[in-house]
Amino acid sequence: MPELPEVEITARLIGAAVAGAEIESAMAPGINALKTFDPPLAAVEGQTIGGVRRRGKLFVVEVGDELALLIHLMSAGRLQLYDTRASMRDRTSRVLLRLSDGRELRLREFGTRQRAWAKLLRAAEVEQEETITELGPEAWPDPPPFGPLLDQPRPLYALMRDQHVIAGIGRSWVDEIMHRAEVSPFKRGSDLEPDEAERLRDSTVQRLGDAIAHYEEVMELPIPDKLPMPLTVHRRNGEPCPRCGDRLEAVFYEDYVMCYCPTCQTEGKLLKDRRLSRLLK
Repeated sequence: MPELPEVEITARLIGAAVAGAEIESAMAPGINALKTFDPPLAAVEGQTIGGVRRRGKLFVVEVGDELALLIHLMSAGRLQLYDTRASMRDRTSRVLLRLSDGRELRLREFGTRQRAWAKLLRAAEVEQEETITELGPEAWPDPPPFGPLLDQPRPLYALMRDQHVIAGIGRSWVDEIMHRAEVSPFKRGSDLEPDEAERLRDSTVQRLGDAIAHYEEVMELPIPDKLPMPLTVHRRNGEPCPRCGDRLEAVFYEDYVMCYCPTCQTEGKLLKDRRLSRLLK
């Protein structure tokens, strides 16, 4: 799933490229993709795109003075700008904004779950939309102090990925952030020491900021389906820790993996593999 750095760089690149472009027509080939009907999607036709911005992991495409298209990629969606228009036989197309200059802003989705969605809203209603109102504060660039924010009796790995607690972090970047902060992913938020909370906040800002800076240097349009994520810990289990050289370990869940360094984060303890735990029950 694209996370804060990937959504941020996509919004920057596409936003700069489409600002001022006129929408000739709009379609939603994905039957369940468009979640609103008032205003109708046709209301964007003839309007000018003002830009694209990010809120958490969501995109807000500003249309004219009064409309906004809110887009959630979910796990397999991608927002991309193309020089040519999609064929109606392209089964990955979910929402299409066809521009007067021949280009097309396209929400695509890969896989079978078909969960990516878009909502056409009045601009004044965006901040009141239910997904937006339920988001926690932004993880970057200036999140609030983490001590009070994470003061819950839940593992930090779950808290940091909970969009209601803090917006923008997912499975990839939480591994990177917690490794940089030298904090165990299974430590409970309510047990965080003040210095650990400060390290975790600093690590979040630095790690996400470094990723965005990396993308600014290496990425340009067209945006690839799979971004070159500068990860050093996530999905690198079995490799040497970039800090201490110890072997990076992993905890496997049904559809994702959590990676960590025993030396840097868990005082040498190996965390229980969830797959083996289920087999032993």
